[in-house]
Amino acid sequence: MFFVDTLEFEGLGNRSYLAGGPDAAVVVDPPRDIDQVIAAAARRGVRIAYVAETHVHNDYVTGGLELARISGARYLVPAGASVSYERTPVADGDTLTIDEGLVLRALATPGHTPHHTSYVLEEAGRAVAAFTGGSLLIGTVGRPDLVEPRLTEELARAQHASAHRLADELDDDVAVLPTHGFGSFCSSSQAEGESTTIGAERRSNAALIKDVDTFVAEMLAGLDDVPAYYAHMGPTNAAGPAPVDLTPPRRADAEEIAARLAAGEWVVDLRNRVAFAAGHVAGSFNFEGEGKLATYLAWLIPWGKPVTLLAETPEQVAAAQRELVRVGIDRPAAAATGDPSAWVREGERLRSFPRATFADLAAARARGEEPVVLDVRRDSELANGAIEGSVHIPLHELHGRTDEVPGGVVWVHCAGGMRAAIAASFLDAVGREVVAIDDGFESAAPAGLSVDFAGMG
Repeated sequence: MFFVDTLEFEGLGNRSYLAGGPDAAVVVDPPRDIDQVIAAAARRGVRIAYVAETHVHNDYVTGGLELARISGARYLVPAGASVSYERTPVADGDTLTIDEGLVLRALATPGHTPHHTSYVLEEAGRAVAAFTGGSLLIGTVGRPDLVEPRLTEELARAQHASAHRLADELDDDVAVLPTHGFGSFCSSSQAEGESTTIGAERRSNAALIKDVDTFVAEMLAGLDDVPAYYAHMGPTNAAGPAPVDLTPPRRADAEEIAARLAAGEWVVDLRNRVAFAAGHVAGSFNFEGEGKLATYLAWLIPWGKPVTLLAETPEQVAAAQRELVRVGIDRPAAAATGDPSAWVREGERLRSFPRATFADLAAARARGEEPVVLDVRRDSELANGAIEGSVHIPLHELHGRTDEVPGGVVWVHCAGGMRAAIAASFLDAVGREVVAIDDGFESAAPAGLSVDFAGMG
């Protein structure tokens, strides 16, 4: 009897899988921090016989090479992928025996990348699950624009063909187990649901119910911004990532924190946005440890810039380290935990700024105030409307464009509050008077604010 265990990484919106039989297993698209994969195999009492990559990933650093080295497993990588390390190249139709009666079959599914390969798990000759990586996702497919702009339309058409190949070759009850699509920016669109089958996708997935021209046109029109750190992931994965070091970083005192800020380094406060607004080190940035820390910090930080982490507990620092190594931020320069008052030098005070709701903004305008309203959502989100008179600078561009924000008190908002808190910390760090709107954008119109659905006012 086969099994499939799912390892979920909510921060990045990805999943990895451990699948096999009584004695041996394969790991598909493993994370950088492989200790949890090894622990999952130990709980099952199975040997990791194979480590399989569906493609050279653009959104995270793989742990595949190191996992194969430590476990002695064969490392399966699509034959068309250009990598600089020894591996077992896999071509369309190749089969590998995982355990008695359990076979893994490679199925070429180009589109997310030119070399993308899915893996079909077969028990006693019958397909039971398909590990589809960035090909067929839940209700959508992986985006085709991460490799080379000139290839985007060609790869979009290949995605449509690959989705149809999976649907044509596999029965309706075969489980579809993608790597992306649970909040990952590698997905061409976001879909609801935690699990799916070939049959369910055949009935609802745009790639399977629309003709290729319509599908491609709609996909290309809907592609969102690409996180800047993606540019570093593919080359890192092709070169062969180094093992990770998750030991605690060196401890920083108030003097060192001040010195690192003075040197232009990033000091990142991992506390929730309520605590940060109430009191924080001047010049520090707020990236909540419970939010999409890895995605947004890796997206916004100048690549290679040293980062010092501030948190309430050592456990929060450890969790952040684990998140960050997955996107290539390998070692914090230092860290500090405990009471924030200990993070500033004697005689210095913590900074703070107010939080508010959209109703508070409407009330301020009704009083005749004319605050600057800064919208830090992505361009694609403007389809949901924009507050009349607001200024739009996407969060991922704000750090380099703070001087473009008009003078005066700045009320900053996003769709829910997390990104507004990051943006507020950026503005606060350069001395701006800021109010962080910690509210859902759907509350703006009911609060009495004019919302323009034709673009920015």
